[in-house]
Amino acid sequence: QVHLVESGGGLVQAGGSLSVSCTISGRTFRSYTMGWFRQAPGAEREFVATIRWRDDTSNEILYATSVRGRFTIARDNTKNTISLIMNNLRPEDTAVYYCAGAGGSIANADNTRYYDDWGQGTQVTVSS
Repeated sequence: QVHLVESGGGLVQAGGSLSVSCTISGRTFRSYTMGWFRQAPGAEREFVATIRWRDDTSNEILYATSVRGRFTIARDNTKNTISLIMNNLRPEDTAVYYCAGAGGSIANADNTRYYDDWGQGTQVTVSS
């Protein structure tokens, strides 16, 4: 059984930085597309960033327009972990952040429907 466990997050003032991490267990990490989504109160879950597995030698990194240039996604294959480093945070970044995983290379990596595994979420709050 696959388990995704997030950590990090918290409260920060606008303009500050936070990071969240996700550790995966129960499956091979190498051929696994991993991403971050977020959900604000009353809103749908939305795409943030993903590292889409393509083959044994390459991955593709995608970002939502709203976070590109401020957020950085990275994976550590030795620790079965992905992380999201968030800089220059804005109040509109406030949400529960979820990591998600899917086996192999998926067609629409920015769509929640294509992910099979989800973490429990971690809160990120940005005050103005």
